[in-house]
Amino acid sequence: MKLFEYEAKEILSKYEIQVPQGGLATSPSQVREITAELHPPFAVKAQVLVSGRGKAGGILFANSPSEAEIVAKKLLGAEIKASKVQSLLVEEKLSIKRELYFGVTVDRSNQCYVAVASSAGGMEIEEVAATTPEKIVRFFINPLDGFRSYHAVQIAKKLGYSNGPMLKLTTIFRKLYQVAIDYDAQLIEMNPLVETMDGNFVAADARLIVDDNSLYRHLEFKKRLAKEEQAESSAIEMKAREKGLAYVKLKGNIGVIGNGAGLVMATLDTIQLQGGKPANFLDVGGGASMDKVAAALDIVLSDPEVNTVFINILGGITRCDDVAKGILAEKERKGFAKPMVIRLVGTNEKEGRRILREAGISVMNSMEDAAKKAVELANMEG
Repeated sequence: MKLFEYEAKEILSKYEIQVPQGGLATSPSQVREITAELHPPFAVKAQVLVSGRGKAGGILFANSPSEAEIVAKKLLGAEIKASKVQSLLVEEKLSIKRELYFGVTVDRSNQCYVAVASSAGGMEIEEVAATTPEKIVRFFINPLDGFRSYHAVQIAKKLGYSNGPMLKLTTIFRKLYQVAIDYDAQLIEMNPLVETMDGNFVAADARLIVDDNSLYRHLEFKKRLAKEEQAESSAIEMKAREKGLAYVKLKGNIGVIGNGAGLVMATLDTIQLQGGKPANFLDVGGGASMDKVAAALDIVLSDPEVNTVFINILGGITRCDDVAKGILAEKERKGFAKPMVIRLVGTNEKEGRRILREAGISVMNSMEDAAKKAVELANMEG
């Protein structure tokens, strides 16, 4: 889960990492009120969850509260990389001596956090790594040892610092690592981390991405994510979520139900290879009960763009006889006005096939043959 810049900076402030003076605004008048309490000049920054917003015109500057208000009118409601600007972070513009980069992210190949620093702050770190790799400092953090003071000192020295400034950076680096640990960060970075003319170090920009799998430990973010998903979801997506089903709407006409994300993805690919267009991704998950299968069918059949349904089950934990019973339960409840292709293989498949065949529903063995049949039926119905 990505946090907005202002949220990331609020967290950094709690850990006593210095950030620019400022405030959040959602209207031009609020921008004027905030800047009236600050020292000019000002930076007015669009709060959007995309990188590279500065180059896209999402960060503008002003020399007075009235000018900041004009800038706010330009930014609010605008789109930055397809993201609509609904709020602005208004800050005092820093007096910059030097710009640095420091971040902590997950290195999956080494199964640990890695601290990344650079003397070329203010640029995309990927761009720095590609053009001037010698300016990148990496330190892989042993999860048993943690990130110690002498580790941070080594990084600060490689960035060219010594004595007092080095100690200040060491403290900031260790605090940022602690934020990463406490917030289960996939990525946390300060870019740039500014050395000001008066010798301080200030996080001019901050980015924090929290691991979705850890949100049960961060309920304030989990609740917000649920609200955002609800606001962006259609009625059919909300219904699927309530039933515990993984559902994504697509633009085709063949409804797809499978068990396991990998199998469903393979089913979508197979349909497309046969010249068809999937209408959705729907994963009932492992060990799906007959009720869950029936609910999945109800959801797929409620999509008016679906004219054919392809059910592809590879039974492991999921029992084919339960799938068959779920299909029949939905048939008895609503009937099937749309043609259906079923591929049923795995645990209790003989019993599942028997149940369906006795109800007059045919079952296929091959996923490729079943996909071809589904495409043929969809074309006929279309």
